[in-house]
Amino acid sequence: MRRAALGVIRILLEHSLEIDFADGVGVALAQQPVAGMDNEAQGEALYDFVVDRLRRYYLDQDIGITTPMFDAVRDKRPRSLGDFDQRLKAVAAFARLEPAASLAAANKRTANILRQAEFDEADAGGGADPALLRGAPEVALYEALKSAEKHVQPLLEQRAYTEALTLLAELRPAIDRFFDEVMVMTDDAAERRNRLALLAELRGLFLNIADVSRLTPGKE
Repeated sequence: MRRAALGVIRILLEHSLEIDFADGVGVALAQQPVAGMDNEAQGEALYDFVVDRLRRYYLDQDIGITTPMFDAVRDKRPRSLGDFDQRLKAVAAFARLEPAASLAAANKRTANILRQAEFDEADAGGGADPALLRGAPEVALYEALKSAEKHVQPLLEQRAYTEALTLLAELRPAIDRFFDEVMVMTDDAAERRNRLALLAELRGLFLNIADVSRLTPGKE
């Protein structure tokens, strides 16, 4: 099975075949139903099995791909191996940028704050309210995020992930200033929620491509 999985990987990637692998697995399982078997669960298990072989495929090539880079993309569970490949190469290029370590740490810090506050995308609603921004650091981050969103979205549609992450790397000064000068968990409930919404927006921009917080040592 490992050899067969590696064969599928090499055929799809080395011949640049764009196939929705997750959907293909579902179709195959539907053609071979097994009584008492949950096809959806089996499909996810098969996807994970092939992705485990995919990890080995990259690590064996010695092309600068590391396990944290791979896991940063794996968390997104791309539906096609071609999409997985493009995201992974973008993360590898991002990791070589000077701001990468700082941005990875900021993403990890953001994820921790949001988790501890039990704040998710649904809580963010329409995002941060500019009327509730207090001070230059919040305003600067808000404006930087809005500008980045406008420019990143077309790149995502083209799968230009390297260009998108390079653009997002330019957020570093605004992010660093925000964390240096702003207390997110303020006692004012409205301001606290607004700052969490701002961080959720920041986190979401990177998660459109990969979970770059994985590039920091240790667990998130």
